[in-house]
Amino acid sequence: MEYRTFGRTGLRVSVAGVGAGGPSRLGMATGRSEAESVAVVRRALELGVNYIDTAEAYGTEEIVGKSIQGFDRDSLVIATKKGAYRKGSKSEPVPADEFAAGIETSLKRLGVETIDVFHFHGARLDQYRHICEELLPVLQSMQKAGKIRHLAVSEHFASDFEHRLLQQAVEDDHFDVVMVGFNILNQTARREVLPLTREKGIATECMFAVRRAFSNPARLREILVELRRTGEIDADAVDLFEPLDWVLERSDAKTLPEAAYRFCRHEPGIDVVLTGTGNIRHLEDNINSLLRPPLPSEVVERLGEIFSRVHSVNGS
Repeated sequence: MEYRTFGRTGLRVSVAGVGAGGPSRLGMATGRSEAESVAVVRRALELGVNYIDTAEAYGTEEIVGKSIQGFDRDSLVIATKKGAYRKGSKSEPVPADEFAAGIETSLKRLGVETIDVFHFHGARLDQYRHICEELLPVLQSMQKAGKIRHLAVSEHFASDFEHRLLQQAVEDDHFDVVMVGFNILNQTARREVLPLTREKGIATECMFAVRRAFSNPARLREILVELRRTGEIDADAVDLFEPLDWVLERSDAKTLPEAAYRFCRHEPGIDVVLTGTGNIRHLEDNINSLLRPPLPSEVVERLGEIFSRVHSVNGS
């Protein structure tokens, strides 16, 4: 495993992080047993991964808590999240006392005394005022009490493809860590977020490195057709019958998901790339991909040229 300093937090983190959400939720969303999900996380820890990202909404905090038993707590970085608005609601904010109670519950489910990185989960720009005025003081108080080490925010990349929330959050500089969506198809963070976080020493978690489009050629073609229609990529930029096959031909990557992980892992300004799965073999493949060298510079540059104008998709 390779490690790096996690921005101004000073924490040492693995470049590969376990994401306990996503379509799989450590396998819980696909019928895996709790024991199987625990085994996935424990295998990641055995391979040297020390960064685990979960959330109240994922329903996997207890699994993470059981997975880390027996491992050196001081060597692990545990991140979790809670939404500033009620689940499924864009208009009903969570009051401060309820938010604080939720953090206490997360601590119990995780079985830890301190959460290393606590995020406002999937935050939207129209929620930002409530976050800063009502909820941020709650986190700051719990930080002083030693229950949270570092404050963070993750964006709602499914609706904020251009990172408006993160741009505002980074400018205000309330958070030591941000979770940003970035991948081959949507590289807007390279322009809109990463230069700002690097300047301020704000640590970054990369989500959405690999989405459905990278393992489903039919979905990739659908997205590319739409991007051609909107003028976000040139009509002759890609072959719709063999989407991005040239990336494999011009590199040593064996699969497009591998190339997608390597593309994000070596992007300047990205600290940890999250990977989520409920399958140990898949986990091992993903971690191996993240530990491989950068793609050839000409491949990275060409991908940058093709997708530089894309701002309406995230690859799902």
